[in-house]
Amino acid sequence: MCKQTETTIPRKRSPGRAEGAESKPAAKSATPQAPSGSAFKSAVLDLLSFYQSMWYYLVDGGDFESCPYLHGRVQARCQVYSLSLIFFLWDKPHYRNGTFADDMRKNLINVAVPGTGIALSWFCYFRVIALGFVLFAYPFLCFVSALKSGDFDNKCRAFSEQLLEPKDWFSFWRMNCRLASLHAFHTKDEGYDMEDKWTFLTEGKARGVPVSPWLDVGKLFVKHRNEEGGLGCAAYKNAIDGGDWIIQECLKNGEGVKEMLPDDAPLSTFRVVTASRGGLTTSSKHPKMVNSLSCVFRAGRAGAMTDHQSILFDVDTVTGKVNGGTTNEHWYKLGLDKCLHTPWTCTENWVEHPDTGRAVAGRTIENIREILDLVEDAHTKLAPGVPTVGWDVAVTTKGMFLLEGNFSCNFFRGSFDHDEYFRFVEGYFLDLEASMKQETKTKAAA
Repeated sequence: MCKQTETTIPRKRSPGRAEGAESKPAAKSATPQAPSGSAFKSAVLDLLSFYQSMWYYLVDGGDFESCPYLHGRVQARCQVYSLSLIFFLWDKPHYRNGTFADDMRKNLINVAVPGTGIALSWFCYFRVIALGFVLFAYPFLCFVSALKSGDFDNKCRAFSEQLLEPKDWFSFWRMNCRLASLHAFHTKDEGYDMEDKWTFLTEGKARGVPVSPWLDVGKLFVKHRNEEGGLGCAAYKNAIDGGDWIIQECLKNGEGVKEMLPDDAPLSTFRVVTASRGGLTTSSKHPKMVNSLSCVFRAGRAGAMTDHQSILFDVDTVTGKVNGGTTNEHWYKLGLDKCLHTPWTCTENWVEHPDTGRAVAGRTIENIREILDLVEDAHTKLAPGVPTVGWDVAVTTKGMFLLEGNFSCNFFRGSFDHDEYFRFVEGYFLDLEASMKQETKTKAAA
């Protein structure tokens, strides 16, 4: 086990969880709370600023740096600008799936605003429908969400927060998706090649990153022990032989991890999100290029195949202490029958694993520094120019391995320093905008 060590960038912690609006009182906003009696006026002005900003970006063709609205509110500026990017990126090539719109359709096919039961992918087939959703359905959903927030003044403040400074995991995830998509489209950074799982494994091994091992066989033939006549058979051509399948041994959870899980739990990983300034033109001026933002232990459920079915326990990246657990499963309830039975928010705060009663929160991940060093080193070696990466780290009976990297990454409701994160995002938006303007001028001059 590694001892805790200091880094060149202090890892500040935001008050409460990253999704304070769903689990604990919301973290303090950069915008002062309006006194009683003026909260309604502030909410109306925020809604007006939202529409003025969207008009500025979508109709006037204005840029992020010069936007005259939402001064001094970094998250609000980034939130509205990133929503406008949907329509700039819509038909642009995407590093993973055809176009940006194609990627939205694929990634949102199993995600629904809680209580609606309607997959968000349905709103991504036509640009005009997506535009209508952003301009009208989104503010309306913010209004509905705010109705659950106490007295009238608190409802008004909750509406403003959800509209311009949301704290839910989905908003953070989509922000990362838009930043990665814009960055990949403009820079064509080769780090995005690591999105392909086979490239990630082979390049990781070649560059000295401990990735999960694979079987050195060209083809695998599997058959049931009691089936006859050619039934119960399947054949898989391994990626090592040009196939589409990566054939690997099933790794087992290491002892420290296993103690927190049911006996039949799947391999349960730590999702660590790292940020790199290597894709910025000013990155050399920063004392540390890559640092970790958050860590979540995905405690797999009994009998599940993967830890996509799990309780998400937040882990403090400084001390390694495991905090309370929650889920985001209410965002994955599809079908009209879910409208009446799906809660709008998840307020669970598990201390124990619900399948075993074993204590999880309150434990300490003693090798947290080793986990963070691993992912920071991997980001530096494999994709230094990619802004954010979500790494899946497995601590197994055979060692610690990286399973994959996710560039449109999800914080999985882990806590992180919101101010630091949005300054980071703002820096990338400004940098990319300046670079695209310079490219346009260069082409025009040529």
